[in-house]
Amino acid sequence: MTITLPGPTLGVVGGGQLGRMMGEAVARLGVEVVVLDPTPDCPAAPVASDQIVGDFDDADAVHELASRVDALTFEIELADPELLAEASAEHDVPVQPDPATLETIQDKLVQKEALADAGVPVPEFVAVATAEGLERVVEEFGGVMLKAREGGYDGRGNVPVDDPADAAAALEEVGGNAMAEEFLDFEREIAVMGLKGADGETRTYPVTETIHREEILRESVAPARADDAVAAEAESVARDVLDLLDGRGVYGIELFETREGEVLVNEIAPRPHNSGHWTIEGARTSQFENHVRAVLGWPLGPTDLVAPAVTANVLGDVEEPGPAALRDVESVLAAPDADLHWYGKDDVRPLRKMGHLTATPDAGGSEADDADADRDALLSRARKLRDGLTFRGA
Repeated sequence: MTITLPGPTLGVVGGGQLGRMMGEAVARLGVEVVVLDPTPDCPAAPVASDQIVGDFDDADAVHELASRVDALTFEIELADPELLAEASAEHDVPVQPDPATLETIQDKLVQKEALADAGVPVPEFVAVATAEGLERVVEEFGGVMLKAREGGYDGRGNVPVDDPADAAAALEEVGGNAMAEEFLDFEREIAVMGLKGADGETRTYPVTETIHREEILRESVAPARADDAVAAEAESVARDVLDLLDGRGVYGIELFETREGEVLVNEIAPRPHNSGHWTIEGARTSQFENHVRAVLGWPLGPTDLVAPAVTANVLGDVEEPGPAALRDVESVLAAPDADLHWYGKDDVRPLRKMGHLTATPDAGGSEADDADADRDALLSRARKLRDGLTFRGA
């Protein structure tokens, strides 16, 4: 293909922080971005050429977006796959990844069944629709993670259940039909950002260690502090996942490393993912730039690590919602080799993702004598910088 600049216009369903970082990444490549989001002046609006205000399933809004762009993608799983496919066909505009892939991934049970049927290793799981059924599963598995089949994220829709007596309340909390997954005593959670480009090309970023608390991602460590054999297995599993999915773009593939060194797939996101934010500073080409390159059918950028990196999420540390005003930012700005990313959300809520910072090694040399200790030091540094930020008043 022949590429000329200024480049094409990309339509993005969703205008949150992922759309914002997508727009930041490709502005220098001459790519214009138009986002569709129900929130006026959404986080992506300052870096986008324009925003269409509308719900993700608003047919008129989606068709308007498709009529104004050269290609479509999405940064949120709440996008309507049938509507995307319809708008793509009517306006002769490609949409990537494939809406059928989005439809499969939107339902966690369907997603897990597709993985299991393809021979991809996953934890044991079963569909549950009644309290009695969940009670039996809890007794059989000795405890489960109950997951809403649709719509859950950042810990919402996930409820651990280790007592059959809690089954009814847990099922009500996730909203009825759900999936129960064996509760793993894992060594660590890891992730691979996989990439599918034109002509079937696939690439992966280095395996990332993800650290969660209360089911919310707090820090990411790249490369992961895992054995070489585990990292190699994680990459192999991720490539098997990519072979299963249709459509170009970045896929966030979340995994478990068990105590026995086995690698199992947790969940997949057909878009850039929080686990890959470190790639902005730590990889030759960020996940956001590569997602757009892939969607447009452009050559993919290298995914090589350029420096170990630790990302720490900046979450709302307030007890009640209110206007967002992050304080003590100067501590991060003054730190060598630390980069702050603000998501532009007007309101802060408890544990809401408001931004992140990434720490990389000092330019003067390694922080420690071995790789794991180096990443331990980076993690400690990133946490200290992040914990010095607050949304609370003086």
